[in-house]
Parts: sequence; C-alpha cells; structure tokens
Amino acid sequence: MAADHDAGCCSCRRDREMSLRSCPAAAGDAAPDGTAEELLERARGLVPAALDAARAATGFGGRWKAIAARLERVPPCLSDLSSHPCFSKNSLCRELLQSVAATLAEAAELGALCREPPKAGKLQMQSNLDALAGKLDLNLRDCGLLVKTGVLSDATVPAPPAAEAASAAAGASQTDVRELLARLQIGHAEAKNRAVDGLLDALREDEKSVLSALGRGNVSALVQLLTATAPKVREKAATVLCLLAESGSCEGLLVSEGALPPLIRLVESGSLVGREKAVITLQRLSMSPEIARAIVGHSGVRPLIEICQTGDSIPSQSAAAGALKNLSAVPETRQALAEEGIVRVMIGLLDRGVVLGSKEYAAECLQNFTSSNDGLRRAVVAEGALPSLLAYLDGPLPQEPAVGALRNLVSAVSQDNLVALGVLPRLAHVLRDGSVGAQQAAAAAICRISSSPEMKRLVGDHGCMPLLVRLLEAKSNGAREVAAQATATLMSCPANARDVKKDEKSVPNLVQLLDPSPGNTAKKYAISCLLSLSASKRCKKLMIAHGAIGYLKKLSEMDVAGAKKLLEKLERGKLRNLFSRR
Repeated sequence: MAADHDAGCCSCRRDREMSLRSCPAAAGDAAPDGTAEELLERARGLVPAALDAARAATGFGGRWKAIAARLERVPPCLSDLSSHPCFSKNSLCRELLQSVAATLAEAAELGALCREPPKAGKLQMQSNLDALAGKLDLNLRDCGLLVKTGVLSDATVPAPPAAEAASAAAGASQTDVRELLARLQIGHAEAKNRAVDGLLDALREDEKSVLSALGRGNVSALVQLLTATAPKVREKAATVLCLLAESGSCEGLLVSEGALPPLIRLVESGSLVGREKAVITLQRLSMSPEIARAIVGHSGVRPLIEICQTGDSIPSQSAAAGALKNLSAVPETRQALAEEGIVRVMIGLLDRGVVLGSKEYAAECLQNFTSSNDGLRRAVVAEGALPSLLAYLDGPLPQEPAVGALRNLVSAVSQDNLVALGVLPRLAHVLRDGSVGAQQAAAAAICRISSSPEMKRLVGDHGCMPLLVRLLEAKSNGAREVAAQATATLMSCPANARDVKKDEKSVPNLVQLLDPSPGNTAKKYAISCLLSLSASKRCKKLMIAHGAIGYLKKLSEMDVAGAKKLLEKLERGKLRNLFSRR
C-alpha cells in the first residue's frame, strides 16, 4: 500500500509539474505573453482560486495560514503596480505579472493536494510549501520595489527623436543600461545572474553610461550578490564592483551600502577569480584614509596578509600588498597591522616577491610603518628588515620607498652596524643611479648618520660629495635643500671640504641657492657651505663672479644666519683685489 501511495504522490507531483509548465502564466523565463493589462487581469483572476485553496487546505495548517496572509497582500500590490505611470511601458511589469500568475497557479494546485493530510511524501510537501512562500515573498518585494523605489521610472526613458540617429543610439543604450540596473534588484537568482552578465558587457563597452545611470539601489543589489549561493554569481558581482571601484567615482557609495564585509569574506574564502577581484577592489577603496580605517575595523588585515603569504595569483598578491601599503599610511592602523605580523610579511615580499610591484608596495609599507614611531622602528630592525631593504636597493634604478624606509631606520642602528651592513655603498649607489625622490631620501639618511667625524669621513670615502653637489641642481626644492644640508654637515671633515672645493660645479650651484625667495629653503645651508669655502681665493672669486654679493645683501637685510659674515668676507676680498690692481 505504501508503495502504491508513493507512486500516487509521484504521479500527482508529475501532473502538477506538467500543469505548471503548460500554464502560460507559469512560464517563468518565457517572454511575457500579452500586454501588461492582459497579464494583470490574468493574475487578478487567479487570486480567488489561490486564496480558496489555501484556506481550504487541511494539512500543514501553520504554513497555509502564512501563505494565505501573503496571498491577501497580492491584490493591493497589483493595484499599486497598475496605477504607476510607467506600468504599460516597460517589460519589467509584464515579467513580474507573469511570475505572480505562475506563483498563484502553483498555490492553487498545492492547496488542492492538501485537502487531506498526506499519508506519505510529507517532507516533499513541506519543501514545496516553503518554496511557495519564498516565491510569494519575492513577488511582493519586487512589486513594492518597482512601485516605491523608482526602479520602474529609472528603467523607462522616453524614446529619443528618430531624426537624430546618434542621439537615438545613445538614448537606446541608456535605456538598456537602466533596465539592466533595475533587473539587478528584482526577480530570481538566475535572472539577476543574466543581468550581471549584461552589466559587465555594458561596462566594457560604455563605462560612462553605466556610471551615469548608477544609483544607490543598484549598488546595494550588487553588494547583496557578493553573498549569492552560486560562486559564479559572486565572481561576476565582484568583477562589476571592481570595475566600479577602479572608475574612482563610487567609493563612498560602495562602502555606505555595506560592500566591505562581503568583500573581505570573499578574500578569505572565495574562488580564485572572486578573491582577485575583491582584493583589487579593497586596494582601490583603501586609498581613502576613512575607508582604510573601516577595513581594519572589519578585520580585513588578516585576509590580506594571507593573500600576500600564499600568493595564489600575481595580481592578488600585488593588490593585497598595495592595500596593506594604503592601510599603513594611516597612523591609527599601524598598531593593528603590527599585531597581525605585517612586518615579517613585507620583509618576505622584499625577499621573495614575484613581481616588482609587490616589492615596491612592501618597501612603501615599511616606509610608512617607520615614519613616526620609534618603537615600531626598533621592531622593524629587530625583524631583520635592513638586509632585505639593502638587497632590494642593489637593483639598477633604486626607488624612493625603500630608501625612505632605510632613512627612517638608520637612527635605530649603531654606526658600526650600519658600516658592517654595507649601508654607505648603497647610499652612494642611490645618489648615483636612483630617482630624484630616492636621491633626496638618501641625502636625508646621510644627514642622520653623519654625527661623528669618522662617519663623515667614511661617507666622503664612498664618493658621496660630488654626487651631493650634483643633487644641488635638482628641480625639486626639497631635494636641493637636503643635498645642501648634507653637504654642509659633511664639510666639517677637511677631506670632504677639499672634495667640494675641487668640484667645478660646487660654487655655482651653491650661489644659485642663495636666492632670497621664500620658496628657496636651502639658502641657510648654502651660506654655511660657502663660508667653509671662503678661505679659498679662487672660490671667493667664483662666488663674486656668479653674483653672490647681490644675493647676500638681500639675505643680510632679511637677517639670515651667516649672510652678513659671508658678505663682509667677499667685499673685503673685492676691495683687496681692486687695490692690488692699482
């Protein structure tokens, strides 16, 4: 008997499924059959039968009572929808009405099967009723969304004048984009999946049109898709959000709609593609200090560190290092980063990073990390960062971040250790071959380490004096200032002063730095250097020849230290030369 009953239940289910497939209103993905008005009447006509069946059902009383309550909300929703000005103008309404009709037909048929409590197949029926309740909730939500949030109006724009072909094409494209964005918010998962596919294509073809049509509700719908059941849907949603973040116009909207927690979870446990897109998005968002703090607050540091360690793809590792670099630029986050072990991870990237980009981010992270806190500097030195930084600097074109990190760390290391580690030849290499920013940082490091006569002599022995003189010609005022400061510091060593004196460019370059304009911050160091050289008659003649007296008169009036003393020396020398010629 039980077998006969199970066969009967299976037969009933098959009959019901065939009935639903044959019902035009139940064809969920077929093109809507009829006008919006016809579909509305069809849905309204199915409500009484569905309600009667729900109220008459005798099994699963609690579930049917909840379903009946939902069914009672359908007529008012349909009335609200039909009164919308765009009701008959958009396919979204027709598709929703078709879905509502299918759900109502299913409710009527399930109610008919539950007139008597089933003797078998109880779990299946419970599952069917739960699915029906979910469909009704989705229909009611979508109907309210279309009516109340402006989705329907956004997806419906007037047809442009036919006479303007280019304008017509643009108008049609905008209509398509708005409809795609609207579809992100309504319908079942597969429909949303297809909408994301269309949106990706639209972004690649005409990003500007998508961005101009984007609204808060659309972004919220995309964020919700980051937690979809299907990995492919999560990947596509992450790809769209990545493109939006990289556009530079949606960062605040993404964060306000709650994108950070699901993005971080995707970094933790998503697919390879999902992780990559999520990490790139976090890198772009973390450029904002406020968002960087929020990422730390949402426990985003550990997943980013793990990506740096595993390096499951080059783009992911590089983006994770970039994101951590951005986080380290915010002083309030550095303690949390330290507690997560970021220093060791960045050192590992310097030593074993696959691409230069990751190494550059690691160096910049260490530079940020050591910029202002002596305790963190000591911790970075203790972790062994200096040898890794120095090895990285051996490359053909040293860049600023690694030299900046070295500059920050030298004060935390004894001079003997600095010499033993080979810091001085690296600084000379940077002054010779590095970028201007790197050369500036190297000159600043020389200023910090040159506190003893022996160290000043060693710096000069490594050939740094001519390189610093050349740096006096830099276009950057900051670079000129620190080069002049380093030169003035080192010239207290007689051997270094002789090297500067012999350099043909030293006096002309230093005289140029006597410019009294407020933007020139190197003038006091230039005066110090020139005073050291003023004992030489040849140097004094060169100073006068290059116009030093005119500069010094103005600087003396401004009470710049040393200007009056140097001016007196040069004027005495000028008078002596005048009398000697007579």
